[in-house]
Amino acid sequence: MPYDPAPPAVKPYIPATAQLPEMTIRALVMGVVLGMVFGASSLYLVLKVGLTVSASIPVAVIAITLFGMFKKMGGRESTILENSITQTAGSAGESLAFGLGVTMPAIMILGFDLEISRVMLVGILGGLLGILMMIPMRRTMIVDAHRELKYPEGTACAEVLKAAATDTSREAAGEVRVEGSDAAVEAKRRAAIIFGGFGLGLLYKVANVSLKGWKDVANFEFGAPLKAGSAGAELSPELVGVGYIIGPRIAFTMAAGGVLSYLMLIPMIKFFGELLTVPLSPGTMLIKDMSPDDIRDAYVLYIGAGAVAAGGLISLVRSLPSIWNGLKGGLASMSNSGGKGKTSAAGELRTDKDIPFKWVAIGCLAIIAIITFATPLHMNLLGALLILVFGFLFATVSSRLTGEVGSSSNPISGMAVATLLFTCLIFLLMGWTGGRYYVTALSVGAIVCIAASNAGTTSQDLKTGFLVGSTPRLQQYAILCGAFASALILGPILLKLNDAGTVYVPAAQVAPGVTVDVSKLTETAQLQGPQAESDNKTYKVWRKLDTVGGPEGKYLVADDGKLAYLVDPGINGHYHQRPDGTEVKKYDAPKAVLMSYIIKGILDQQLPWTLVLFGVMISVVLELAGIQALAFSVGVYLPLVSTLPIAVGGAVRWVADRRNNKLPQYAKLNDEERQAAGDRSSGTLLASGYIAGGALAGIVIAITAGVMTNFDSMMAKWAEGSNPFFAGVNADLLSLLPYAAIVLLLYWVARERAQK
Repeated sequence: MPYDPAPPAVKPYIPATAQLPEMTIRALVMGVVLGMVFGASSLYLVLKVGLTVSASIPVAVIAITLFGMFKKMGGRESTILENSITQTAGSAGESLAFGLGVTMPAIMILGFDLEISRVMLVGILGGLLGILMMIPMRRTMIVDAHRELKYPEGTACAEVLKAAATDTSREAAGEVRVEGSDAAVEAKRRAAIIFGGFGLGLLYKVANVSLKGWKDVANFEFGAPLKAGSAGAELSPELVGVGYIIGPRIAFTMAAGGVLSYLMLIPMIKFFGELLTVPLSPGTMLIKDMSPDDIRDAYVLYIGAGAVAAGGLISLVRSLPSIWNGLKGGLASMSNSGGKGKTSAAGELRTDKDIPFKWVAIGCLAIIAIITFATPLHMNLLGALLILVFGFLFATVSSRLTGEVGSSSNPISGMAVATLLFTCLIFLLMGWTGGRYYVTALSVGAIVCIAASNAGTTSQDLKTGFLVGSTPRLQQYAILCGAFASALILGPILLKLNDAGTVYVPAAQVAPGVTVDVSKLTETAQLQGPQAESDNKTYKVWRKLDTVGGPEGKYLVADDGKLAYLVDPGINGHYHQRPDGTEVKKYDAPKAVLMSYIIKGILDQQLPWTLVLFGVMISVVLELAGIQALAFSVGVYLPLVSTLPIAVGGAVRWVADRRNNKLPQYAKLNDEERQAAGDRSSGTLLASGYIAGGALAGIVIAITAGVMTNFDSMMAKWAEGSNPFFAGVNADLLSLLPYAAIVLLLYWVARERAQK
């Protein structure tokens, strides 16, 4: 699509000529603080289950509520542009937390320590790099491709902000609401739908997950002749909302990828491998003993990673003309920064002002220079160049993919996998193998992962700003501040979570009689966490690399050479009980485990390249058939339980639009106008509320799960014994009843009345 410098056809809610308070100190501070809070809760969630939820909409809802309380106490009411700045700054924490949680724990799994300087550097540099790389793409991705790229969370967030617009904002928008008029009644109705959906989504998720009212995932496993095949769905309101907003085409394409994985690839592997008498690498179990999830983790995950990598590369190649035109636009604005350009800049619309391209370029180069020479990253020039190349590639792909499928379904970890695959392959060709290059490769993957995650989040926020009439330059400053502040605290939080779950296992239990020469050990350490209260001695550190005489890992050694403790980390550790009998919660960090496997697999020449290439061929075949492979590849990579509910939302949108298009008011509209009408419909408002309520509940649940552990276990024990909706032979079917209620409500609200 050629770059068109003309003003966008879409009219923002607040016109470009309006001057309202926007990037105020209170808006920025509130956004930064909320970003830190949401970043911390998201980090906990990604360490537990490898997933996060988009924070933009929950932050917007909280900002609206807090500013409303401030007004009731006598303060000035907020503007919609202030609320937009707050949610922009607050959204950075979640995307940073995902990138850090997916990659940094792999450092420990590979046998190294989590150094605070390394974690903070990766978070800060990756976060800022992703935002800066997205800025030149704004016109191409957000303005020119407005009709094509929906950015579902960003669009939903704009609807939330507009529904809660204050009198000052409505006046600036030219929205006159005389009490009792049709416009006033319609505005109240739209606000009621959004916040009603928010409340329903929140209550549904709390009753479902916290109170164990019914199963949160309904799953059905098949027998012969489709043995090991399964179909399931996460019964969450936010995924249904995402599916409704992105529409049936993308939603069904993603679900098709999941069907391929769970109803073809997994049963096929089971069929051909069931008679094997030895494990098939890279699996460690007999295939006949594997569950569908075991087969996915051991084999299909690599196929999905290859498909996502290939689909992303093909999508990037297809987007090169648009990307080049966007870069030319940025370069043109840079060259016009002086002389005649001053007149041009003075006449530029407020809603089209970005951070000047020259400062973006300088910032990117400065970050790459810091990455090259930062000692904790163990980086070299080649690694820095790979970050520059892959960072730009996947920041672009992430921004576009977020526009198609939303942040919740954006496979950022798949992009990190692809980065690690290519990086480690290049290292292998260079002869750089072994443990000394583990940290370098992981640093490349971590920074690119965080950059891609933040680029997608930035795109969602800029979409919101585009719809409500924010100043892009101020939004970009806000998210840079939010990312920097969140990165400062997420590193210490990650270390504290690990320390709190670390168990120091007496060496006599696991490696009796083993001694080492302490004169060759230079590193020292003390116990951290609860066990430090009973032992404050300083020990020498020995890293055992084999399993002779005891498990490999980090040991603390006494002055006489005898082993004192095996250090079992809180993240991906194996010992769940301290010597005093205290139970310890561990963090599985499933995606970080995958990253460590890839690095060791390639640099130690053990990666199953055949499986990766199978995935590449899936994308190639789809492209040859004229089908865009990226959304399908996402479905291959993600669990079917995540993509199927998105398809349910897409199906509701298809049925509702099909019915509404037969109404008289739609008779004279073309396809594009009908699509736009659907995007503004009551169904989109309720879906936005579902996303906001479900996402906020998910984050609150993530926080309370680590604090109210006794309550959670108590509810689980009660539900398993007394609640047929949660446990029992019919639990999966019964759990579909409350889910069907919110799905049917979405369709009922989406139905429009005929207008004469």
